[in-house]
Amino acid sequence: MVNSTSSIPRKDAGDSEATGETPEAALEHLQRVHRPVLLAYVRQLVKGDLHWAEDVVQETMVRAWKNPDARMKDGRWSRGWLCTVARRIVIDNIRAAAARPAEAPDELMPEVAAAEIDLAARLDDREVRAAIAVLPERLRTVLVEIFYQERTVAEAAEVLDVPAGTVKSRTFYALRALRGALDERGYKRHDQD
Repeated sequence: MVNSTSSIPRKDAGDSEATGETPEAALEHLQRVHRPVLLAYVRQLVKGDLHWAEDVVQETMVRAWKNPDARMKDGRWSRGWLCTVARRIVIDNIRAAAARPAEAPDELMPEVAAAEIDLAARLDDREVRAAIAVLPERLRTVLVEIFYQERTVAEAAEVLDVPAGTVKSRTFYALRALRGALDERGYKRHDQD
């Protein structure tokens, strides 16, 4: 038994039986005749951005190829349909871009990274200073002289009026106590994530 609907030709964008064209010829016609006009139209819509316009035209062509409504009764492509679809694609792209957070240009990335590093360093410094503040004075003063005043062991010994060996041992014990104080505060260095 023969299905009666199988003998009715379908009008399908990919099936050129209704127009008498091969699919390759139909696609070539779409590209040759409509693409240049559509590209010029879309470039106006996207304020001259050629890459964006080409992307929109490509998407429009794919949609035209897949959609039977893109063709008129004579089988030719409807330029009005193509322009409407292209305009809607541009509008969708603009809406999608507006819904996303603004992207930082690549030139600003080093500045952003430097600002994050600076913030982390300031947070580290604040935590370390708070931990130093709770140390006994003899340990706190040696750390201040060695690390914040950037004095040598001999210079720190002279300022603190203690022998150089005492400065070295106090520095050792002060650093150990500082680690303990930071651990008690639950501090974790930002560069060790």
